[in-house]
Amino acid sequence: QVQLVESGGGLVQAGGSLRLSCRASGVVASFDTMGWYLRLPGKQRELVATITSGGNVNYQDSVKGRFTISRDNAKNSVYLQMNSLKPEDKGVYYCHVDGETFGFGPYENWGQGTQVTVSS
Repeated sequence: QVQLVESGGGLVQAGGSLRLSCRASGVVASFDTMGWYLRLPGKQRELVATITSGGNVNYQDSVKGRFTISRDNAKNSVYLQMNSLKPEDKGVYYCHVDGETFGFGPYENWGQGTQVTVSS
């Protein structure tokens, strides 16, 4: 079983910055793609950014140039540096990871979510 522990959410004024962190733990064969998803009120989670173990990144168009995803494979951790925050970035951010178990096929798991509030 994989556990994800997130931190770094909070309240910030528009134009400000926040850095989200997520650390994965568990006895699995790999932590492949790690990423962040945003759930806006009344909506499903949507992709913000992902990064593979090899460093390939993918961003939602609305955050390109403002957010930067990175990871530390030695710490099984993923980070999201959020700059120039806008009120529409407000919501609950979830960490996500997928990979392979030892002999039981692929897995995926979600963190508990961390609230980001951006005041105008």
